[in-house]
This record gives sequence, C-alpha cells and structure tokens, in this order.
Amino acid sequence: MSTMGNRVARIVTLAGLVAIAAAAYGQMGTIASSGERKVEAIVDATGNLRVPDAYRTDYQFLGTWAVAGEQGPDLKELHVVYASPGTIDAYRESGRFPDGAVLVKEVFQAANGQLTTGTVGHAENLKSWFVMIKRDGSPYAGSKLWGDGWGWSWFDADNPSRTTSTNYKTDCLGCHVPARGSDWVYVDGYPPLKR
Repeated sequence: MSTMGNRVARIVTLAGLVAIAAAAYGQMGTIASSGERKVEAIVDATGNLRVPDAYRTDYQFLGTWAVAGEQGPDLKELHVVYASPGTIDAYRESGRFPDGAVLVKEVFQAANGQLTTGTVGHAENLKSWFVMIKRDGSPYAGSKLWGDGWGWSWFDADNPSRTTSTNYKTDCLGCHVPARGSDWVYVDGYPPLKR
C-alpha cells in the first residue's frame, strides 16, 4: 500500500474509533424530545446566537469528523457535533431538519502520538464552536447571520456568547456548499440520522 494509502487508512480507522468512543459518551447525555425546543434562549431579539450552556449534557451526540494534517498520519482537528433534543427523531421521520433544530460543533486542536494501537490522535484543547439554528421563513431578515433556512455563527473558545461571524454568506456558507442538497448539513457523517 502506498504512503498516501496508509495515511488514509490510519485516519479512517482513527476516525471510526473516535466516533465509537464519542457515541458511547454521547448516549449518556441523550434525552427524549420534550416538545418545543428552547431556541430563543440562545438567540436574542435581533438574531444574535450564542453557544448553549448545557449542550454536552442536554443535547444528543450526532457525530465526529477527523480533519487530517498537512503531512503524515497526524490529525489537525477533531470536530464533535451535537443536536438539540428531538432533532434526530424528527430528521429520521421526515428526512429534514425541523424548525428550531440546533446543531453545535466543537472544534478541537488534535494532539497526536504513538500508542500500542499505532499512531493516534485525540482532542486536546477546544479552539472554537460553530452553531446553526434551523428556522423556516425569515425571522431575522435584517441580520446577516441568517439565511438559507438557518442562523449561522462561529465562536472562539474564550467567548461562547459573542460570535466572530459577521455575514453567513462570506464567513460560513462557503464550507457548506457541497452539502447544499442536504439542507447545508453534511448528513453523511452523522450515523444517528440514518434510519
């Protein structure tokens, strides 16, 4: 197998192990749907978002992404994604994200090293969050952080209540263009959404 093939195989294997571990952790915090989601608690009157306080315990684990480094088998980042209560069940029933669904992505700097299982990477320190909130219609038409059915915001790790995003079209949408056909979300990376 080529060096590139080995690298891809290691990253895919590592990503699978991370996803299994995260799924086990995430199931401990899974709660049943309780009807209307408290979206307004993380959106102010003008449409500014913030990171939900208790997403790790109150939200459902959705999936993990491993981002490869530039060279060699090392990982650059790990992305761990959570969904607000009821989002997974609603998506599995309808094939779309329900109005009020909240997705929270943690972005971790990865640390890499050698263990008995081989070259491994793990989440080391939190770098930032990315939050999306599904809203049908245009509830915050004057805000540049809302559009294409979602509210979009990026947050640095030191301030979960103040976004660094100023315009979703220039700051967020570019990364999501390949996922346009699935409501701007990379659903293939989220096993709980599959029926």
